[in-house]
Amino acid sequence: KKSASWINQIRPELVKKGQFPIPSITWEYAGRYRCQYYSHRWWSELSDPLELVVTGFYMKPTLSALPSPVVTSGGNVTLQCVSQVAFDGFILCKEGEDGHPQCLNSQPRTRGWSQAVFSVGPVSPSRRWSYRCYAYDSRSPYVWSSPSDLLELLVPGVSKKPSLSVQPGPVVAPGEKLTLQCGSDVGYDRFVLYKEGERNFLQRPGRQPQAGLSQANFTLGPVRRSYGGQYRCSGAHNLSSEWSAPSDPLDILIAGHIRARPSLSVQRGPMVASGENVTLLCQSQGWMDTFLLTKDGAAHHPLRLRSEHQAQQHQAEFLMSPVTSAHAGTYRCYGSLNSNPYLLTHPSDPLELVVSGPSMVPSPPPTGPIPTPAGPEDQPLTPMGSDPQSGLGRHLGVVTGVLVAFVLLLLLLLLFLVLRHRRHSKLWTSAQRKADFQHPAGAVEPEPKDRGLQRRASPAADAQEENLYAAVKDTQPEDRVEMDTQAAASEAPQDVTYAQLHSLTLRRTATELPPSQEGEPPAEPSIYATLAIH
Repeated sequence: KKSASWINQIRPELVKKGQFPIPSITWEYAGRYRCQYYSHRWWSELSDPLELVVTGFYMKPTLSALPSPVVTSGGNVTLQCVSQVAFDGFILCKEGEDGHPQCLNSQPRTRGWSQAVFSVGPVSPSRRWSYRCYAYDSRSPYVWSSPSDLLELLVPGVSKKPSLSVQPGPVVAPGEKLTLQCGSDVGYDRFVLYKEGERNFLQRPGRQPQAGLSQANFTLGPVRRSYGGQYRCSGAHNLSSEWSAPSDPLDILIAGHIRARPSLSVQRGPMVASGENVTLLCQSQGWMDTFLLTKDGAAHHPLRLRSEHQAQQHQAEFLMSPVTSAHAGTYRCYGSLNSNPYLLTHPSDPLELVVSGPSMVPSPPPTGPIPTPAGPEDQPLTPMGSDPQSGLGRHLGVVTGVLVAFVLLLLLLLLFLVLRHRRHSKLWTSAQRKADFQHPAGAVEPEPKDRGLQRRASPAADAQEENLYAAVKDTQPEDRVEMDTQAAASEAPQDVTYAQLHSLTLRRTATELPPSQEGEPPAEPSIYATLAIH
Protein backbone atom coordinates (compact mmCIF):
# COMPACT_ATOMS: atom_id res chain seq x y z
CA LYS A 1 0.00 0.00 0.00
CA LYS A 2 1.47 3.26 -1.03
CA SER A 3 2.22 5.78 1.66
CA ALA A 4 1.71 3.17 4.37
CA SER A 5 4.12 4.68 6.83
CA TRP A 6 3.21 2.24 9.57
CA ILE A 7 4.82 -0.60 7.61
CA ASN A 8 8.25 1.02 7.93
CA GLN A 9 7.85 0.94 11.69
CA ILE A 10 7.52 -2.84 11.93
CA ARG A 11 10.44 -4.65 13.46
CA PRO A 12 12.74 -6.33 10.90
CA GLU A 13 12.52 -9.77 12.50
CA LEU A 14 8.74 -9.72 11.99
CA VAL A 15 9.10 -8.52 8.45
CA LYS A 16 11.46 -11.40 7.71
CA LYS A 17 8.72 -13.76 8.90
CA GLY A 18 6.17 -12.02 6.67
CA GLN A 19 4.18 -10.66 9.62
CA PHE A 20 2.80 -7.12 9.55
CA PRO A 21 0.84 -6.53 12.77
CA ILE A 22 -1.62 -3.64 13.10
CA PRO A 23 -1.81 -2.51 16.73
CA SER A 24 -5.05 -0.55 16.54
CA ILE A 25 -7.37 -0.20 13.57
CA THR A 26 -8.19 3.30 12.38
CA TRP A 27 -9.55 4.61 9.09
CA GLU A 28 -5.97 5.20 7.95
CA TYR A 29 -5.40 1.45 7.67
CA ALA A 30 -8.22 1.04 5.17
CA GLY A 31 -7.16 0.25 1.61
CA ARG A 32 -5.92 -2.42 -0.80
CA TYR A 33 -2.76 -4.34 0.04
CA ARG A 34 -0.32 -6.61 -1.81
CA CYS A 35 2.82 -8.29 -0.68
CA GLN A 36 6.02 -9.71 -2.25
CA TYR A 37 9.25 -11.18 -1.02
CA TYR A 38 12.94 -10.67 -1.87
CA SER A 39 15.29 -13.56 -2.51
CA HIS A 40 18.68 -13.85 -4.17
CA ARG A 41 18.80 -10.38 -5.64
CA TRP A 42 15.30 -10.23 -7.05
CA TRP A 43 11.75 -9.60 -5.92
CA SER A 44 8.86 -11.96 -6.37
CA GLU A 45 5.65 -11.07 -8.14
CA LEU A 46 2.99 -9.19 -6.23
CA SER A 47 0.34 -11.19 -4.44
CA ASP A 48 -3.31 -10.91 -5.20
CA PRO A 49 -4.81 -7.78 -3.71
CA LEU A 50 -6.34 -7.80 -0.23
CA GLU A 51 -8.90 -5.16 0.59
CA LEU A 52 -8.99 -4.01 4.16
CA VAL A 53 -12.26 -2.23 4.93
CA VAL A 54 -12.74 -0.20 8.06
CA THR A 55 -16.35 0.24 9.14
CA GLY A 56 -17.99 2.51 11.67
CA PHE A 57 -16.69 5.79 10.37
CA TYR A 58 -20.20 7.05 9.49
CA MET A 59 -23.67 6.57 10.97
CA LYS A 60 -25.38 3.32 10.09
CA PRO A 61 -28.01 3.27 7.33
CA THR A 62 -31.37 1.50 7.45
CA LEU A 63 -32.08 -1.68 5.50
CA SER A 64 -35.64 -2.78 4.70
CA ALA A 65 -37.45 -5.14 2.37
CA LEU A 66 -40.06 -3.95 -0.13
CA PRO A 67 -42.91 -4.55 0.13
CA SER A 68 -42.32 -6.93 3.06
CA PRO A 69 -39.60 -9.16 4.49
CA VAL A 70 -42.01 -12.08 4.17
CA VAL A 71 -41.33 -13.57 0.75
CA THR A 72 -43.05 -16.47 -0.93
CA SER A 73 -40.80 -19.37 -1.81
CA GLY A 74 -39.42 -18.85 -5.32
CA GLY A 75 -40.16 -15.13 -5.30
CA ASN A 76 -37.95 -12.06 -5.53
CA VAL A 77 -37.70 -9.13 -3.15
CA THR A 78 -36.25 -5.63 -3.27
CA LEU A 79 -33.95 -4.49 -0.45
CA GLN A 80 -33.58 -0.77 0.17
CA CYS A 81 -30.63 0.80 1.97
CA VAL A 82 -31.29 4.35 3.18
CA SER A 83 -28.97 6.79 4.92
CA GLN A 84 -29.61 10.12 6.61
CA VAL A 85 -26.37 11.39 5.09
CA ALA A 86 -25.83 11.68 1.35
CA PHE A 87 -23.44 9.09 -0.09
CA ASP A 88 -22.55 7.96 -3.55
CA GLY A 89 -21.97 4.31 -2.74
CA PHE A 90 -23.81 1.52 -0.88
CA ILE A 91 -22.80 -2.04 -0.14
CA LEU A 92 -25.16 -4.97 0.52
CA CYS A 93 -23.63 -7.99 2.26
CA LYS A 94 -25.25 -11.39 2.72
CA GLU A 95 -24.03 -13.19 5.78
CA GLY A 96 -22.75 -16.60 4.77
CA GLU A 97 -23.10 -19.73 6.83
CA ASP A 98 -19.30 -20.06 6.82
CA GLY A 99 -18.86 -16.60 8.36
CA HIS A 100 -17.66 -14.92 5.15
CA PRO A 101 -20.12 -12.34 3.82
CA GLN A 102 -20.90 -12.01 0.16
CA CYS A 103 -21.09 -8.34 -0.74
CA LEU A 104 -22.71 -6.56 -3.64
CA ASN A 105 -21.76 -3.00 -4.58
CA SER A 106 -24.40 -0.64 -5.86
CA GLN A 107 -23.95 1.10 -9.18
CA PRO A 108 -21.95 4.33 -8.88
CA ARG A 109 -24.24 7.33 -8.64
CA THR A 110 -23.81 11.04 -8.59
CA ARG A 111 -22.87 12.24 -5.14
CA GLY A 112 -25.87 13.22 -3.09
CA TRP A 113 -27.90 10.02 -3.23
CA SER A 114 -29.14 8.86 0.15
CA GLN A 115 -30.41 5.40 -0.79
CA ALA A 116 -29.86 2.38 -3.00
CA VAL A 117 -31.96 -0.64 -3.96
CA PHE A 118 -30.89 -4.24 -4.51
CA SER A 119 -32.88 -7.07 -6.05
CA VAL A 120 -32.63 -10.45 -4.29
CA GLY A 121 -34.05 -13.77 -5.38
CA PRO A 122 -35.36 -16.25 -6.11
CA VAL A 123 -35.51 -17.27 -2.46
CA SER A 124 -36.17 -20.68 -0.91
CA PRO A 125 -37.10 -21.76 2.63
CA SER A 126 -34.15 -24.15 2.88
CA ARG A 127 -31.58 -21.34 3.29
CA ARG A 128 -31.14 -18.32 5.52
CA TRP A 129 -31.40 -14.93 3.90
CA SER A 130 -29.70 -12.45 6.29
CA TYR A 131 -28.40 -9.07 5.06
CA ARG A 132 -26.70 -5.88 6.22
CA CYS A 133 -25.86 -2.75 4.22
CA TYR A 134 -23.21 -0.02 4.40
CA ALA A 135 -22.69 3.42 2.89
CA TYR A 136 -19.40 4.97 1.76
CA ASP A 137 -17.86 7.94 0.02
CA SER A 138 -16.33 7.17 -3.37
CA ARG A 139 -13.27 9.19 -2.47
CA SER A 140 -12.55 6.72 0.35
CA PRO A 141 -14.11 3.48 -0.92
CA TYR A 142 -12.65 1.37 1.91
CA VAL A 143 -14.00 3.48 4.70
CA TRP A 144 -17.59 2.43 5.33
CA SER A 145 -20.32 3.42 7.65
CA SER A 146 -21.44 1.30 10.57
CA PRO A 147 -23.47 -1.72 9.46
CA SER A 148 -27.24 -1.54 9.37
CA ASP A 149 -29.31 -3.73 11.62
CA LEU A 150 -29.56 -7.31 10.45
CA LEU A 151 -32.44 -7.93 8.06
CA GLU A 152 -33.60 -11.51 7.78
CA LEU A 153 -35.99 -12.48 5.04
CA LEU A 154 -38.78 -14.76 6.13
CA VAL A 155 -39.59 -17.49 3.63
CA PRO A 156 -42.50 -19.55 5.03
CA GLY A 157 -42.32 -23.27 4.48
CA VAL A 158 -44.88 -26.04 4.71
CA SER A 159 -44.50 -27.19 8.32
CA LYS A 160 -47.50 -26.88 10.63
CA LYS A 161 -48.67 -23.31 11.19
CA PRO A 162 -48.91 -21.91 14.74
CA SER A 163 -51.89 -20.08 16.21
CA LEU A 164 -52.00 -16.37 17.02
CA SER A 165 -54.16 -14.85 19.78
CA VAL A 166 -54.34 -11.50 21.57
CA GLN A 167 -55.03 -10.35 25.11
CA PRO A 168 -57.06 -8.56 26.34
CA GLY A 169 -58.79 -8.41 22.95
CA PRO A 170 -58.42 -7.35 19.31
CA VAL A 171 -59.90 -3.89 19.96
CA VAL A 172 -57.69 -1.59 22.06
CA ALA A 173 -57.65 2.10 22.93
CA PRO A 174 -54.64 4.39 22.36
CA GLY A 175 -52.13 4.21 25.19
CA GLU A 176 -53.07 0.68 26.23
CA LYS A 177 -50.87 -2.39 25.97
CA LEU A 178 -51.66 -5.69 24.34
CA THR A 179 -49.93 -9.05 24.14
CA LEU A 180 -49.93 -11.21 21.04
CA GLN A 181 -49.19 -14.86 21.75
CA CYS A 182 -47.90 -17.22 19.07
CA GLY A 183 -48.12 -20.87 20.09
CA SER A 184 -47.81 -24.33 18.58
CA ASP A 185 -47.88 -27.99 19.57
CA VAL A 186 -44.90 -28.71 17.29
CA GLY A 187 -42.27 -27.45 19.74
CA TYR A 188 -40.64 -24.61 17.78
CA ASP A 189 -37.55 -22.95 19.27
CA ARG A 190 -38.22 -19.45 17.97
CA PHE A 191 -41.14 -17.41 16.73
CA VAL A 192 -41.52 -14.36 14.56
CA LEU A 193 -44.35 -11.81 14.44
CA TYR A 194 -44.91 -9.58 11.44
CA LYS A 195 -47.47 -7.06 10.34
CA GLU A 196 -48.87 -6.84 6.84
CA GLY A 197 -47.07 -4.07 4.94
CA GLU A 198 -44.38 -3.53 7.57
CA ARG A 199 -40.74 -3.65 6.56
CA ASN A 200 -39.55 -5.39 9.71
CA PHE A 201 -40.71 -8.08 12.07
CA LEU A 202 -40.17 -9.11 15.67
CA GLN A 203 -38.44 -12.33 16.69
CA ARG A 204 -38.61 -14.03 20.09
CA PRO A 205 -37.22 -17.28 21.48
CA GLY A 206 -39.83 -19.90 22.22
CA ARG A 207 -40.57 -21.26 25.68
CA GLN A 208 -42.26 -24.52 26.61
CA PRO A 209 -45.07 -24.17 29.20
CA GLN A 210 -45.43 -27.96 29.08
CA ALA A 211 -44.03 -30.88 27.15
CA GLY A 212 -44.76 -30.76 23.44
CA LEU A 213 -45.97 -27.15 23.46
CA SER A 214 -44.10 -23.96 22.67
CA GLN A 215 -45.05 -20.30 22.57
CA ALA A 216 -43.73 -16.76 22.56
CA ASN A 217 -45.33 -13.53 23.76
CA PHE A 218 -45.03 -10.24 21.89
CA THR A 219 -46.01 -7.25 24.03
CA LEU A 220 -46.90 -4.10 22.12
CA GLY A 221 -47.55 -0.70 23.58
CA PRO A 222 -48.32 1.94 24.47
CA VAL A 223 -50.59 1.50 21.47
CA ARG A 224 -50.58 4.13 18.74
CA ARG A 225 -52.62 4.37 15.58
CA SER A 226 -49.77 2.80 13.60
CA TYR A 227 -50.28 -0.44 15.53
CA GLY A 228 -53.56 -1.10 13.76
CA GLY A 229 -53.32 -3.73 11.05
CA GLN A 230 -53.20 -7.42 10.24
CA TYR A 231 -50.66 -9.65 11.99
CA ARG A 232 -49.32 -13.18 11.43
CA CYS A 233 -46.66 -15.32 13.07
CA SER A 234 -44.45 -18.29 12.19
CA GLY A 235 -42.21 -20.71 14.07
CA ALA A 236 -38.88 -22.40 13.39
CA HIS A 237 -36.34 -24.77 14.94
CA ASN A 238 -32.87 -23.56 15.90
CA LEU A 239 -31.09 -26.11 13.73
CA SER A 240 -33.14 -25.26 10.67
CA SER A 241 -33.39 -22.16 8.55
CA GLU A 242 -36.91 -23.01 7.42
CA TRP A 243 -39.88 -21.21 8.95
CA SER A 244 -43.30 -22.75 9.34
CA ALA A 245 -46.39 -21.83 7.38
CA PRO A 246 -47.87 -18.51 8.57
CA SER A 247 -50.66 -18.44 11.14
CA ASP A 248 -54.15 -17.26 10.31
CA PRO A 249 -54.34 -13.44 10.20
CA LEU A 250 -55.30 -11.48 13.32
CA ASP A 251 -56.67 -7.93 13.03
CA ILE A 252 -55.66 -5.37 15.65
CA LEU A 253 -58.15 -2.49 15.78
CA ILE A 254 -57.50 0.88 17.42
CA ALA A 255 -60.59 2.53 18.93
CA GLY A 256 -61.15 6.23 19.53
CA HIS A 257 -59.54 7.68 16.39
CA ILE A 258 -62.92 8.67 14.92
CA ARG A 259 -64.79 11.12 17.13
CA ALA A 260 -68.24 9.68 16.50
CA ARG A 261 -69.84 7.30 19.01
CA PRO A 262 -72.56 4.93 17.72
CA SER A 263 -75.47 3.64 19.80
CA LEU A 264 -76.31 -0.02 20.44
CA SER A 265 -79.81 -1.29 21.21
CA VAL A 266 -81.61 -4.62 21.22
CA GLN A 267 -85.08 -5.47 19.98
CA ARG A 268 -87.42 -7.36 22.35
CA GLY A 269 -85.46 -6.24 25.37
CA PRO A 270 -82.07 -7.26 26.81
CA MET A 271 -83.52 -10.47 28.34
CA VAL A 272 -84.31 -13.29 25.90
CA ALA A 273 -85.00 -17.00 26.16
CA SER A 274 -82.62 -19.56 24.75
CA GLY A 275 -83.72 -20.67 21.29
CA GLU A 276 -85.37 -17.36 20.40
CA ASN A 277 -84.11 -14.72 17.97
CA VAL A 278 -82.62 -11.35 18.86
CA THR A 279 -81.39 -8.35 16.85
CA LEU A 280 -78.67 -5.95 17.99
CA LEU A 281 -78.96 -2.60 16.21
CA CYS A 282 -75.90 -0.34 15.85
CA GLN A 283 -76.67 3.21 14.64
CA SER A 284 -74.73 6.39 13.95
CA GLN A 285 -75.81 9.82 12.76
CA GLY A 286 -72.46 10.37 11.06
CA TRP A 287 -71.26 8.61 7.93
CA MET A 288 -69.92 5.10 8.51
CA ASP A 289 -68.87 2.48 5.97
CA THR A 290 -68.76 -0.49 8.33
CA PHE A 291 -70.04 -1.39 11.78
CA LEU A 292 -68.35 -3.85 14.12
CA LEU A 293 -69.85 -5.75 17.06
CA THR A 294 -67.63 -6.99 19.89
CA LYS A 295 -68.26 -9.02 23.03
CA ASP A 296 -66.26 -8.49 26.21
CA GLY A 297 -63.84 -11.32 26.91
CA ALA A 298 -63.98 -12.77 23.39
CA ALA A 299 -60.60 -12.97 21.66
CA HIS A 300 -61.96 -13.79 18.21
CA HIS A 301 -62.64 -11.38 15.37
CA PRO A 302 -65.49 -8.88 15.78
CA LEU A 303 -68.52 -9.23 13.53
CA ARG A 304 -68.51 -6.81 10.59
CA LEU A 305 -71.49 -5.55 8.59
CA ARG A 306 -71.80 -2.97 5.84
CA SER A 307 -73.58 0.20 6.86
CA GLU A 308 -77.11 0.86 5.57
CA HIS A 309 -78.65 4.32 5.34
CA GLN A 310 -82.16 4.41 6.82
CA ALA A 311 -84.20 7.21 8.38
CA GLN A 312 -81.32 9.71 8.13
CA GLN A 313 -79.05 7.34 10.06
CA HIS A 314 -76.38 4.83 9.20
CA GLN A 315 -77.00 1.47 10.84
CA ALA A 316 -76.39 -2.27 10.79
CA GLU A 317 -78.51 -5.08 12.24
CA PHE A 318 -76.64 -7.96 13.87
CA LEU A 319 -79.03 -10.90 13.92
CA MET A 320 -78.67 -13.83 16.33
CA SER A 321 -80.64 -17.00 15.61
CA PRO A 322 -81.08 -19.05 17.64
CA VAL A 323 -79.81 -17.55 20.89
CA THR A 324 -77.87 -19.85 23.22
CA SER A 325 -76.27 -19.37 26.62
CA ALA A 326 -72.96 -18.65 24.84
CA HIS A 327 -74.45 -15.39 23.51
CA ALA A 328 -74.96 -13.96 27.01
CA GLY A 329 -72.56 -11.15 27.87
CA THR A 330 -71.68 -7.50 27.34
CA TYR A 331 -71.64 -6.11 23.80
CA ARG A 332 -70.31 -2.92 22.22
CA CYS A 333 -70.31 -1.67 18.65
CA TYR A 334 -67.97 0.55 16.64
CA GLY A 335 -67.91 2.26 13.26
CA SER A 336 -65.08 2.50 10.72
CA LEU A 337 -64.28 4.07 7.35
CA ASN A 338 -62.93 2.38 4.25
CA SER A 339 -59.95 4.74 4.15
CA ASN A 340 -58.47 2.96 7.20
CA PRO A 341 -60.54 -0.01 8.37
CA TYR A 342 -58.28 -0.60 11.39
CA LEU A 343 -59.12 2.76 13.02
CA LEU A 344 -62.49 2.81 14.80
CA THR A 345 -64.86 5.19 16.52
CA HIS A 346 -65.29 5.41 20.25
CA PRO A 347 -67.23 2.41 21.56
CA SER A 348 -70.96 2.55 22.12
CA ASP A 349 -72.34 2.28 25.63
CA PRO A 350 -72.19 -1.35 26.81
CA LEU A 351 -75.27 -3.53 26.34
CA GLU A 352 -75.83 -6.50 28.66
CA LEU A 353 -77.61 -9.44 26.99
CA VAL A 354 -79.24 -11.93 29.39
CA VAL A 355 -80.20 -15.38 28.09
CA SER A 356 -82.63 -17.47 30.19
CA GLY A 357 -83.49 -21.19 29.92
CA PRO A 358 -84.66 -23.00 26.77
CA SER A 359 -87.74 -21.69 25.00
CA MET A 360 -90.69 -24.02 24.17
CA VAL A 361 -91.96 -21.74 21.41
CA PRO A 362 -90.57 -22.35 17.89
CA SER A 363 -88.64 -19.46 16.41
CA PRO A 364 -89.77 -17.75 13.20
CA PRO A 365 -87.75 -18.49 10.06
CA PRO A 366 -84.64 -16.31 9.67
CA THR A 367 -84.81 -13.32 7.37
CA GLY A 368 -82.50 -10.51 6.45
CA PRO A 369 -78.70 -10.50 6.07
CA ILE A 370 -76.70 -12.95 8.12
CA PRO A 371 -73.09 -12.02 8.99
CA THR A 372 -70.38 -14.61 8.72
CA PRO A 373 -69.68 -16.08 12.17
CA ALA A 374 -66.17 -15.33 13.42
CA GLY A 375 -66.11 -17.46 16.54
CA PRO A 376 -68.00 -19.98 18.63
CA GLU A 377 -70.13 -17.24 20.22
CA ASP A 378 -70.98 -15.46 16.97
CA GLN A 379 -73.93 -17.47 15.78
CA PRO A 380 -76.02 -16.54 12.74
CA LEU A 381 -78.45 -13.78 13.56
CA THR A 382 -82.07 -13.28 12.42
CA PRO A 383 -84.67 -10.60 13.24
CA MET A 384 -87.11 -10.95 16.10
CA GLY A 385 -90.87 -10.32 16.38
CA SER A 386 -92.38 -7.05 17.49
CA ASP A 387 -94.01 -8.22 20.77
CA PRO A 388 -91.71 -7.18 23.65
CA GLN A 389 -93.62 -9.31 26.18
CA SER A 390 -93.36 -12.63 24.35
CA GLY A 391 -89.97 -13.58 25.73
CA LEU A 392 -89.46 -14.63 29.32
CA GLY A 393 -93.13 -14.38 30.44
CA ARG A 394 -94.37 -16.71 27.72
CA HIS A 395 -91.60 -19.14 28.47
CA LEU A 396 -92.38 -19.24 32.23
CA GLY A 397 -96.10 -19.79 31.55
CA VAL A 398 -95.44 -22.77 29.32
CA VAL A 399 -93.02 -24.32 31.80
CA THR A 400 -95.54 -23.89 34.67
CA GLY A 401 -98.31 -25.58 32.66
CA VAL A 402 -96.09 -28.55 31.84
CA LEU A 403 -95.15 -29.01 35.51
CA VAL A 404 -98.82 -28.91 36.68
CA ALA A 405 -99.86 -31.47 34.05
CA PHE A 406 -97.02 -33.76 35.10
CA VAL A 407 -98.02 -33.62 38.79
CA LEU A 408 -101.69 -34.41 37.98
CA LEU A 409 -100.69 -37.35 35.82
CA LEU A 410 -98.51 -38.71 38.62
CA LEU A 411 -101.39 -38.45 41.14
CA LEU A 412 -103.80 -40.28 38.81
CA LEU A 413 -101.27 -43.07 38.32
CA LEU A 414 -100.84 -43.49 42.09
CA LEU A 415 -104.65 -43.56 42.62
CA PHE A 416 -105.06 -46.26 39.96
CA LEU A 417 -102.38 -48.43 41.57
CA VAL A 418 -103.99 -48.11 45.03
CA LEU A 419 -107.49 -49.05 43.77
CA ARG A 420 -106.15 -51.99 41.82
CA HIS A 421 -104.31 -53.28 44.86
CA ARG A 422 -107.40 -52.97 47.09
CA ARG A 423 -109.60 -54.80 44.55
CA HIS A 424 -107.19 -57.76 44.34
CA SER A 425 -106.96 -57.94 48.13
CA LYS A 426 -110.78 -57.94 48.47
CA LEU A 427 -111.24 -60.70 45.89
CA TRP A 428 -108.63 -62.86 47.55
CA THR A 429 -110.22 -62.53 51.02
CA SER A 430 -113.74 -63.27 49.75
CA ALA A 431 -112.60 -66.27 47.77
CA GLN A 432 -110.78 -67.75 50.72
CA ARG A 433 -113.93 -67.42 52.80
CA LYS A 434 -116.28 -69.03 50.25
CA ALA A 435 -114.11 -71.71 48.71
CA ASP A 436 -115.16 -74.88 50.57
CA PHE A 437 -114.68 -77.17 47.65
CA GLN A 438 -112.05 -79.83 48.14
CA HIS A 439 -111.00 -82.58 45.81
CA PRO A 440 -111.14 -86.20 46.96
CA ALA A 441 -107.79 -87.83 47.24
CA GLY A 442 -106.70 -90.64 44.97
CA ALA A 443 -109.19 -89.91 42.18
CA VAL A 444 -108.17 -90.39 38.55
CA GLU A 445 -109.39 -87.89 36.02
CA PRO A 446 -110.80 -89.25 32.76
CA GLU A 447 -109.34 -87.91 29.54
CA PRO A 448 -111.57 -85.04 28.30
CA LYS A 449 -112.01 -84.51 24.63
CA ASP A 450 -111.21 -80.83 24.80
CA ARG A 451 -109.15 -79.05 27.45
CA GLY A 452 -109.92 -75.59 26.22
CA LEU A 453 -112.97 -73.49 26.67
CA GLN A 454 -115.27 -73.89 23.63
CA ARG A 455 -118.43 -72.05 22.80
CA ARG A 456 -121.30 -73.75 20.95
CA ALA A 457 -122.03 -72.63 17.46
CA SER A 458 -125.79 -73.29 17.77
CA PRO A 459 -128.23 -70.45 18.61
CA ALA A 460 -129.71 -72.50 21.43
CA ALA A 461 -126.35 -72.68 23.13
CA ASP A 462 -125.80 -68.91 22.78
CA ALA A 463 -129.16 -68.24 24.44
CA GLN A 464 -128.30 -70.48 27.39
CA GLU A 465 -124.81 -69.04 28.15
CA GLU A 466 -125.91 -67.58 31.45
CA ASN A 467 -127.31 -70.97 32.70
CA LEU A 468 -124.39 -73.22 31.99
CA TYR A 469 -123.66 -75.93 34.48
CA ALA A 470 -120.47 -77.78 34.94
CA ALA A 471 -120.34 -81.43 35.77
CA VAL A 472 -117.49 -81.69 38.20
CA LYS A 473 -115.81 -85.09 38.37
CA ASP A 474 -115.12 -86.01 41.96
CA THR A 475 -112.15 -87.99 40.72
CA GLN A 476 -110.47 -84.99 39.04
CA PRO A 477 -107.34 -83.88 40.87
CA GLU A 478 -106.71 -80.73 38.82
CA ASP A 479 -110.10 -78.97 39.12
CA ARG A 480 -111.13 -79.70 35.54
CA VAL A 481 -114.94 -79.84 34.97
CA GLU A 482 -117.15 -81.17 32.23
CA MET A 483 -119.53 -78.59 30.75
CA ASP A 484 -123.08 -79.35 29.61
CA THR A 485 -126.14 -77.21 28.88
CA GLN A 486 -129.72 -77.80 29.91
CA ALA A 487 -131.05 -76.39 26.64
CA ALA A 488 -129.73 -79.24 24.45
CA ALA A 489 -129.87 -82.90 25.52
CA SER A 490 -127.88 -84.33 22.70
CA GLU A 491 -126.42 -87.76 23.17
CA ALA A 492 -123.55 -87.11 20.81
CA PRO A 493 -120.20 -87.07 22.62
CA GLN A 494 -119.04 -84.03 20.67
CA ASP A 495 -121.80 -81.94 22.33
CA VAL A 496 -119.98 -82.02 25.67
CA THR A 497 -117.97 -78.87 26.52
CA TYR A 498 -115.14 -78.75 29.06
CA ALA A 499 -113.74 -75.79 30.92
CA GLN A 500 -111.01 -75.05 33.46
CA LEU A 501 -112.77 -73.83 36.61
CA HIS A 502 -111.24 -71.25 38.96
CA SER A 503 -111.27 -72.71 42.45
CA LEU A 504 -111.84 -69.31 44.08
CA THR A 505 -115.24 -68.72 42.39
CA LEU A 506 -116.60 -72.27 42.48
CA ARG A 507 -119.87 -72.78 44.37
CA ARG A 508 -120.57 -76.46 45.05
CA THR A 509 -124.15 -77.90 44.61
CA ALA A 510 -124.51 -81.60 45.49
CA THR A 511 -127.32 -83.21 43.54
CA GLU A 512 -128.07 -86.40 41.76
CA LEU A 513 -128.15 -86.69 38.04
CA PRO A 514 -131.64 -87.11 36.57
CA PRO A 515 -132.41 -90.56 35.23
CA SER A 516 -131.50 -91.26 31.65
CA GLN A 517 -134.07 -91.76 28.92
CA GLU A 518 -133.83 -95.54 29.40
CA GLY A 519 -134.61 -95.10 33.12
CA GLU A 520 -131.18 -96.35 34.19
CA PRO A 521 -129.60 -94.73 37.22
CA PRO A 522 -126.33 -92.82 36.69
CA ALA A 523 -123.14 -94.78 36.84
CA GLU A 524 -121.64 -92.57 39.54
CA PRO A 525 -122.66 -89.52 41.55
CA SER A 526 -121.78 -86.08 40.22
CA ILE A 527 -121.50 -82.59 41.64
CA TYR A 528 -122.88 -79.56 39.79
CA ALA A 529 -121.80 -75.98 40.09
CA THR A 530 -122.89 -72.76 38.43
CA LEU A 531 -120.28 -71.46 35.95
CA ALA A 532 -120.51 -67.83 34.89
CA ILE A 533 -118.85 -66.98 31.55
CA HIS A 534 -117.50 -63.40 31.27
